[in-house]
Amino acid sequence: MRVLISGAGIAGPTLAYWLLRYGFTPTLVEEAPRLRTGGYIIDFWGLGFDIAEKMGIVPALLRAGYFVEDVKLVDAAGRRAGGFSAAVFKQATRGRYTSLPRSELAAELYRTIEGRVETIFGDRITEIVEGGGGARVKFERSAPREFDLVVGADGLHSSVRRIMFGQSARCETYLGYGVAAFELLGYRPRDELTYVSYSRPGKQAARFAMRDDWTLILLIFARDEVAGARDEGARSGADITAQRRELHRLFDHAGWECASIMAAMDACDSIYFDRVSQIHLDSWSAGRCVLIGDAAACPSLLAGQGSALAMLGAYLLAGELQRAKGDHLAAFAAYERRLRPFIEAKQKAAAQFASTFAPRTELGIFCRNLVTRAMRIPFVAELAIGRSLRDDLELPDYSA
Repeated sequence: MRVLISGAGIAGPTLAYWLLRYGFTPTLVEEAPRLRTGGYIIDFWGLGFDIAEKMGIVPALLRAGYFVEDVKLVDAAGRRAGGFSAAVFKQATRGRYTSLPRSELAAELYRTIEGRVETIFGDRITEIVEGGGGARVKFERSAPREFDLVVGADGLHSSVRRIMFGQSARCETYLGYGVAAFELLGYRPRDELTYVSYSRPGKQAARFAMRDDWTLILLIFARDEVAGARDEGARSGADITAQRRELHRLFDHAGWECASIMAAMDACDSIYFDRVSQIHLDSWSAGRCVLIGDAAACPSLLAGQGSALAMLGAYLLAGELQRAKGDHLAAFAAYERRLRPFIEAKQKAAAQFASTFAPRTELGIFCRNLVTRAMRIPFVAELAIGRSLRDDLELPDYSA
């Protein structure tokens, strides 16, 4: 079967790998002219780690990743106000845990199929018309082509989902926050293997020292939806000047190192800038089209496991297509039936966690810091986050 996959991020290449292994003919189409770089650091563990192991890329991911030692929450003077040892992550996952740039994970996944799967960069799907036992797909630049199936693996702002179900606003739940990330060369100070975070009501600025003297900056901020949280132009990066202007307005006078970070930001070539949202759909498929990853059920950046969940969805979809022996409707139904309860639980937990991650009040910040200080006690750490690091779902062995 010829399967067109929209999106060469995390879910797309993972799906292509497993489809290729099962004898399908996948094709990737990616709107960006090349693999995307930048973004933010992700924590990688659980079922995503297990799938990466099956794909043979864990050693490469560990080389690219970081073994964070400390999560340090600071006040405006840079003094420790909260935080905990990152050993809790290693203990809960039995060492099967790393932190790495999302773009590094995407690149490593793509290397597993590079040269073996046709990839069309710099193009996107504009129309899907089913009929005659297949789907005729039109592209923005390339000539129309026929495929048996079309998979939307193109993220929170999925164009395939929009073609399938209409405007994404109908299924998007905005969680009230925006996010920005960028990398600074030569920024000081540096705290090696330490995630340093500072909060003001409705704002959070964090930094993490990376290799080769780079520092990743992550900004989370409460954002009025009416004031542009759904502004597709700003989201796409079309107006980086407007993004810089908004970040300056929010963080220039926020205290701690924010003024220095904002001054250094102006030299950045690119900024990851988006809203924090979830996707909720009644169905993840329609006809010969199906969605995976954030396109189907984005849990939001605050879930902390979006990349691993995207890999899980890709693994399950490919396996069910192989098991169904060409019956795509049966495969789509089995994939969704197996995955949906697990994903919905992750979404619910992420929505509850949003106000804790970036509190909107001084009291909220004080309570959050107090809890993190208590997490130096093992049983408190286990109660607070230990259980959330263990996935209650068993991977099927489709090769059997």
